[in-house]
Amino acid sequence: MQLRRLERHPQTFGAAGSLTPSEIHTIVAIGYEEKILMSELAARLEVTKGAVSQLVVRLETKQLVTRSSYPHDSRAVLISLTEKGKEAYTAHEEVHLQFYDQLRSRLSRQEIEIFETCIEKLNEFLQK
Repeated sequence: MQLRRLERHPQTFGAAGSLTPSEIHTIVAIGYEEKILMSELAARLEVTKGAVSQLVVRLETKQLVTRSSYPHDSRAVLISLTEKGKEAYTAHEEVHLQFYDQLRSRLSRQEIEIFETCIEKLNEFLQK
């Protein structure tokens, strides 16, 4: 329930300001130095192209991503992070690092190994 609660609420990521979980996950899926096709982004996020289009519009409005034409196919659209988007990406990575540092400081080496094994098994189960 705690994870579900955390996943619903926007968080602040540097100069990007408040972002919803779906917005920051989209930024992470695009990647720091990447340009990605809209269709690839939809596949990475496992959502429809329409859903990705809506997310991209919101992120464009916040000046976090830009669209450009794909050189080999004028119908295809490439998405990339702006400098502000890259700041959000980096801020998100910092949040994760701080979380894991805090978690490691509270767990023994054995507890960490058990936790990592459980997470791996959970991921395997969720991918089925």
